[in-house]
Amino acid sequence: MDTYGCGCQHNCSYCYSRALLDFRGLWNPDEPRIADIQKIKRTIGKIPQGTIVRMGGMTDCFQPMELTHRVTYETIKEMNKRRIGYLIVTKSYLIAEPEYIDILDKDLAHIQITVTTLDDKRSLSYEKASIPSKRIEAIRRLQDMGFDVAIRLSPMIEEYMDFERLNELGIEKCIIEFFRINSWIKQWFPGIDFSRYTLRQSNYYHLPLQSKIEVVEKVRIPERSICEDVTEHFLYWRSHYNPNKMDCCNLRTRASAEG
Repeated sequence: MDTYGCGCQHNCSYCYSRALLDFRGLWNPDEPRIADIQKIKRTIGKIPQGTIVRMGGMTDCFQPMELTHRVTYETIKEMNKRRIGYLIVTKSYLIAEPEYIDILDKDLAHIQITVTTLDDKRSLSYEKASIPSKRIEAIRRLQDMGFDVAIRLSPMIEEYMDFERLNELGIEKCIIEFFRINSWIKQWFPGIDFSRYTLRQSNYYHLPLQSKIEVVEKVRIPERSICEDVTEHFLYWRSHYNPNKMDCCNLRTRASAEG
């Protein structure tokens, strides 16, 4: 479920939504479309209780315009009212601000905050999101408060990640999603050695499995789960790494906690 669409103010150079929509003339990072909250409420009213809806699928539900339009805020309140679970995927620290923490329901909320580098200055060269240090602070705050929260290393760009620092942050849970490359992303993202991306599937180029395994082994966060597009690779992660064999997002629910 997207509360904003057809553009995102973060306008990340690696964004797959941007790669899909930009050349069609459907990507406007300066003025994304604002979802109609009444339509969202009608949609939520049709969703069975017990469902978990991902928020921020194509665009970030906590991009800066949320401070003005508050569609995500109202959507979360409606999810709470209807007892519908929600997975929030964001590159913003706003999710951990007091006004949002006040409405997050620990039985329903799952939060993944995306980080691609720990270098604040470097991040500003290819994404207009909150700087990584503020995102890390938000993860720690939510973790300390007992929320189901993970750092989402997506896309995992090995050259940009300081693994020693990452492993010392005290974060308990992570989701890893590897970089996938097409001609559009190559144009927007100079400085990466794309020659290593030799495996092609679904019009994207991917790292070979062994290269991915070597990267994953550098991540020492206690609970690791890998989100994967390449079918054979997904089967490997499910068998050898992912704690939840049925869900690579590894969402903790009340039932799984009690089980």
